[in-house]
Amino acid sequence: MLLLAAGGALAGIINTVAGGGSMLTVPLLVLAGVPGNSANGSNRLGILTSTASATMSFRRLGVDGLSRSVPVLVPTLVGSFVGSMTISRLPDRTFEIVFGVLMIPLIVMTVRKPKAREGVEPWAMWVTVLVFGLIGIFGGAFQAGIGLVLLAALTRAGFDLVMANSIKVVVSLTVTVVALPVFLLSGKIVWLPAIVLAIGFMVGGWLGAHVAVRGGEKLIRTAMVLASIALSGRLIGLY
Repeated sequence: MLLLAAGGALAGIINTVAGGGSMLTVPLLVLAGVPGNSANGSNRLGILTSTASATMSFRRLGVDGLSRSVPVLVPTLVGSFVGSMTISRLPDRTFEIVFGVLMIPLIVMTVRKPKAREGVEPWAMWVTVLVFGLIGIFGGAFQAGIGLVLLAALTRAGFDLVMANSIKVVVSLTVTVVALPVFLLSGKIVWLPAIVLAIGFMVGGWLGAHVAVRGGEKLIRTAMVLASIALSGRLIGLY
């Protein structure tokens, strides 16, 4: 349980600074004996506390992504519902293998974190709806890595990394609000590990907002990549 709390705190920081913290916490839940799809559902409680904490921290630090996130929320939320309904029907072992394989490209995205682009032409409305709808489906299904995907889309749209991080947190929060009840009604939440993890996530979200605003993410991202490679191999069944 202490490992889950510590992992949740680290993942909360990672999710806020860059994204991909669930690549640590979902495998940790599986290693703690929680079945794959239940680990995916239980992890959402921690994401809820982490993103809520980070959103409030960003606002207190003078970076408010809430008003800037409105145009992308509707397609993201619709996609989130579709993704969570679909993934909740997968067998547990199938989910674990799919998740383990999915971690590999997400690790690459972590290493190659997007940079803000100046003078980028904004996407047409239909492109925005399509892109963020697909991101919503991905986030509703897996959650892990949605922050990285959101950062890639938001920086492509011309936001600086601090504002993109703030918008990313708001969108992740709303995606979780939509997806969590689906897993709850499907009986895919194991409450004790979920609550312990959520406490760690909440602390990490608060700390992560400060790290994101002040800089200093290199060490965190390096540690996350190494841990994710090890956990990916464990989920796939390499050892």
